[in-house]
Amino acid sequence: MPNKNKQLQIFGIKACDTMKKARTWLDENAISYTFHDYKTAGIDREHLTQWCNEHGWQVVLNRAGTTFRKLEDERKADLDQAKAIELMLAQPSMIKRPVLDLGDRTLIGFKPDSYSAALK
Repeated sequence: MPNKNKQLQIFGIKACDTMKKARTWLDENAISYTFHDYKTAGIDREHLTQWCNEHGWQVVLNRAGTTFRKLEDERKADLDQAKAIELMLAQPSMIKRPVLDLGDRTLIGFKPDSYSAALK
């Protein structure tokens, strides 16, 4: 159950289709949240480290996205958590989205069933 004392925060990019679906779901279910656009506001190492520690950098780094696929091969080789965090700090578009901060844990990506289970 999310921490009721803490406002939910959703991290992502405004123009992303998956973000729009997640925000629409939250709005339709009357769940209040704040939105952090890490494309315009940036993201800090602390959040990225926390998410990678919780889910693994392989989940947090969006390797299917255009931004990652356009990287030179040598920047994609031999990735580990530290290198993945550096890539995501430099180009937040590489962070899988949305990241929904529930207070005591986070959800990465949007699946209506996961949101329902966590928030209802």
